[in-house]
Amino acid sequence: MPQSSAFTQRLPLVIGTRGSDLALWQANFVKAELEKLGIPAELKIIKTQGDSILNLRLDKLEGKGFFTKELEEELLNGSIDLAVHSHKDLPTTNPPGLTIAAVSEREDPSELLLILKDCVDIQHKLSVKFGGMVGTSSNRRKAQLLAVRPDLEVEDLRGNVPTRIQKLRDENYDAIMIAKAGVERLDIDLSEFYVEELEPMEFIPAPAQGVLAIQIRENDEELAEALKPLHHADVAREIGVERKVLQLFEGGCHMPLGCYCRKEDGNYEVWVSKAEDGEDFPDRLHLSASSSKGLAEQIVAKFDPNRKFPSNVFISRALPENSYFRKAMAKHDIQIEDRSLIKIFPVINKLDPFILKRVDWIFFSSKNGIEYFFKLEPQLNKKVKFGVIGRASEEMLRRFGHVPDFNGEEDGIDTQDIAKEFAKLANGATILFPGAKDSLRTVQKALNKNTKVIDLPVYETEMEEDIAPSLAQVLIFTSPSNVDAYFANNLLEPGQQVICIGKSTGKKFDEMNVNYTLPYSPDEIGLAEAVFGLTI
Repeated sequence: MPQSSAFTQRLPLVIGTRGSDLALWQANFVKAELEKLGIPAELKIIKTQGDSILNLRLDKLEGKGFFTKELEEELLNGSIDLAVHSHKDLPTTNPPGLTIAAVSEREDPSELLLILKDCVDIQHKLSVKFGGMVGTSSNRRKAQLLAVRPDLEVEDLRGNVPTRIQKLRDENYDAIMIAKAGVERLDIDLSEFYVEELEPMEFIPAPAQGVLAIQIRENDEELAEALKPLHHADVAREIGVERKVLQLFEGGCHMPLGCYCRKEDGNYEVWVSKAEDGEDFPDRLHLSASSSKGLAEQIVAKFDPNRKFPSNVFISRALPENSYFRKAMAKHDIQIEDRSLIKIFPVINKLDPFILKRVDWIFFSSKNGIEYFFKLEPQLNKKVKFGVIGRASEEMLRRFGHVPDFNGEEDGIDTQDIAKEFAKLANGATILFPGAKDSLRTVQKALNKNTKVIDLPVYETEMEEDIAPSLAQVLIFTSPSNVDAYFANNLLEPGQQVICIGKSTGKKFDEMNVNYTLPYSPDEIGLAEAVFGLTI
């Protein structure tokens, strides 16, 4: 691009960076991108407070910007031309005289749980053995971990990415949590560990996780113009929502706040997890909006400590005492009326071993299908793969010692979309579908003609009779048959709100012309998010 003689005389530009492997990768990435534009640059390594003090938790360090302040000072005094930051480390307000000129594309913001192989127990959610020790100094991670696995022991873990991995290798911990983006950028071989990848909708990342920020002096107009080709406006809008939420909560990077925004099918989908500290059970919210304008303010309003919550909810299934949903409701003194509206019976009592030898995949569309299939004590071949619809089914499958090779939840809440994705993966295979006798067969219908389908009814349902109505403010229905059972002789009371666990259940209310809320994920976390998001 054309450059003025004054700008040319400044070259090569000086890029300020921390000295860790990851920071150097980030700075060298920007250096290479500048050189593609014909702008030479060199690096200057600057040590920050966060690099120097390694014996304290991050939330014990004073002030904000302890990974960025020293870089910003050198930028202001002119000893560097630009600074490259991990965007999540930046305070939400730039110091006077500085601005963010460009943000990078977003690396996958998922979290990785790295587990020593002799500390793995896949029957537990997240695959860490019961009572295992997990290393992290992030209160955000700690709160979300303990919410789903209160048996775990969470201990502080500081250091750069290779240092933290080495501490796991040295068996100081049974597992550690780490951002996938850092591992991907450094191309670290993790084959010696069992790796559990946690999607950002399930385990909500820090605001702006996976994004780089290029910071310059506010009056450096020519450099700002030169950096425009490196700026990704779509990413800036998404993380703008996340960082605005952080700013409105007046939190720093040690705050137990997760926020993730992505634009999907024209809407901004946002997930938030917020706790008071690492020991606190977090509140979670999922919100969808057609515009990012005012979205952060809508989110923060839902966390107003004076807002009104429903006093009670009804759910059409029996819940265990230690369930996630129970804990989420108890935090706000919401009473639960849980009762199943259907009876479930096995259909068969023996499996044909010849069928099991021929299958490549076993696909489950419900928790009941998993439970009743494994009650038959199937003898499975070692190469068989498993597919499930979502997190709830995955958790049930784990109880029988298996982890799914396909979980459709990451492909959205529409079962038809999930079916299309699975059809691509399982093209030409032989697939066994253990399920209900009256299954809708949504996934089977989406499969290609050269894919062999074996339907195996393993249970059937029967509606309870004379079901008593509920006076709860919120009614949660967990299957279409539960809707049929309840409304066989009941009506909605004035003011009652409805939540449906999935679209097939929601269709029943479409037929009745009744409004309902649909959680993003068809499990207890999704239901808790939906209740938290209601306006009472």
